[in-house]
Amino acid sequence: MMIFTQKNTFPQTKTISVDWSGWGGFSMSWRRCHADRMTTLCCRGGWQSLHTAIVGILSRYSSFFLFFMLLGVFLLLWNNHSLERCNGESVFSLYPALSNISSVIKPSAPSLAPNHSQNSCPHMGQEPTPVEAQEQQSLLQSIVWPGPPRLEVLVKQSSDPAHSYFVIQPPANVFGQATWRVGGKLEVLVYMHNFLGQPKRYGGDFLLARVRSPEIGAGASGRVVDRQNGTYAVELPLLWAGPAQVEVTLVHSSEAVGVLKRLREERPDRVYFQSLFRSGSLHETTECNLCLPIRPRKAALCDYTDPHTGEPWYCYKPKRLDCDKRINHFKGGYKKKLLYTNESLLFTRSTVQVPVKAHGTDNITILPAVQGQSSIDEDQAKFMPSGYYFQGSWRPLSGIPIQQFNDSSAITQCLRGKLFYMFGDSTVRQWFEYFRAFVPEFSLHSPKNVGPYMAVDSVNNILLTFRCHGPPIRFNTVLSSELHYIANEIDGLRGGRDTIVALSIWSHFSTFPVEVYIRRLRHIRRAVARLLNRAPGTLVVVRTANPQITGPDYSLYNSDWFSVQLDVVLRAMFRSMRGVVLLDAWDMALAHPTQPHLLHPAPDIIKNMADLILSHVCPAKQGT
Repeated sequence: MMIFTQKNTFPQTKTISVDWSGWGGFSMSWRRCHADRMTTLCCRGGWQSLHTAIVGILSRYSSFFLFFMLLGVFLLLWNNHSLERCNGESVFSLYPALSNISSVIKPSAPSLAPNHSQNSCPHMGQEPTPVEAQEQQSLLQSIVWPGPPRLEVLVKQSSDPAHSYFVIQPPANVFGQATWRVGGKLEVLVYMHNFLGQPKRYGGDFLLARVRSPEIGAGASGRVVDRQNGTYAVELPLLWAGPAQVEVTLVHSSEAVGVLKRLREERPDRVYFQSLFRSGSLHETTECNLCLPIRPRKAALCDYTDPHTGEPWYCYKPKRLDCDKRINHFKGGYKKKLLYTNESLLFTRSTVQVPVKAHGTDNITILPAVQGQSSIDEDQAKFMPSGYYFQGSWRPLSGIPIQQFNDSSAITQCLRGKLFYMFGDSTVRQWFEYFRAFVPEFSLHSPKNVGPYMAVDSVNNILLTFRCHGPPIRFNTVLSSELHYIANEIDGLRGGRDTIVALSIWSHFSTFPVEVYIRRLRHIRRAVARLLNRAPGTLVVVRTANPQITGPDYSLYNSDWFSVQLDVVLRAMFRSMRGVVLLDAWDMALAHPTQPHLLHPAPDIIKNMADLILSHVCPAKQGT
């Protein structure tokens, strides 16, 4: 018989009796005594009897204890799995059920993001000079993006392109006539609404705009001004006469941009890389990156930091092989489960890169300029793009006039005696592939789409080369011996008036904090400055980023928002360099009147880019 004696604030004592005779013959009596909030536990029977009873119970019912233990482990694992966040379109299918409550659900604490772990970054490149450090702060300030007033992701209150619209503003009065004319500008107001149909009261949405006339092959990009109150002013240049159509696209809502900000800072590992290590019959593959998560049993790292630039790169050390047995580098894949459930609703086919419809007409007619009116006034010049398309050809609005190089003889004549080096990602490889049609390729037996590549015309003394930039790079497989940094390659060039250097480096840095990109451009810029100092006649062409069509899932890794942020930094760092030509791939892709926005622009856009490069190599003589 087990006896509990409970003494409380009342004078009487309550006794509870429990029969333990069926549990191994053990009989105990317990009394709980309360005194001054202190509990004492008194036992009659002795610890010897307690031990004997427990052993008897465990031996008789051991199978039951094992069953319940296994059941507990299963329930723990099932519960942990059920709490994992959903991702992508599967979440969108749940929207009808979730939308009723999504406006009141708060996201989990950011520190609980799955797969997010502390990173090991023992070396982060060369220290910037005080001037460079100040420049970096200025660059980061220049790309600060406004966001929602609250951190909570409220899906119902996020921007809905279906409820939003734009309105073309009445034309300005020019010489007593209210018409749109060449040399003027078109003003558009965009009104953003949420999924409840309510006007938004804050900014931060990412919008793109253009005006185009597909019938005559004309198009130009516009400037979007965020008024920070849910409305946006769009200014579009009027550069040709005829009918024109206005297009406004919501790339991301301000709420989605907030998620992209978080991913950029917290999950730079969402694209992961690997390397194969091999020695004889032994081979191992390990993960690599700029920074690697700290793992208790994988603490040893192989350090592949570049000794000249200080650019860091690490791999987990193989268990049975040394670091010098590294064979190659390749993209491992894309990590999933990056979003909370309510965040996933911001990345669907109905919310990413969706046209905003016009309230009223989206078409206008542009009349020729009034005689005596300047084609571009000073006010318009402030928002002008770098150029526009007319009859399918790119027409720069500043700099040297562009020429058309429409046959192989004209291209060969311009490149005669030239050394043309192209460094960077696959978007500059497109230039090599274009010119390769006119200059015979010299096979280096390099992997497809990876390089290095070379083309040689021994008769006309022309050399073309392409080499990809150093890691991070998302190519399939690159030999470790072919992982060269652009800055080091430039330092190895003689340079001169017979030398052209083309650079494009942006797309593979979209998953990393902007500081990583600034550091890489700083090293390249130093090398360019050294090249132009020892060989002032060298032509250096720096290609900007360009917009691209991305699905909802892929936008988590390569969104246009990431690209435009890097593009602002790139332009600022190279704009003032004497001897450097910035080729505006962003405007050339966005403004095209018929071609979609692709990571690798269409052939006719590449042809216009090539014409622009050749126009700098072989500028037209005055009067021709």
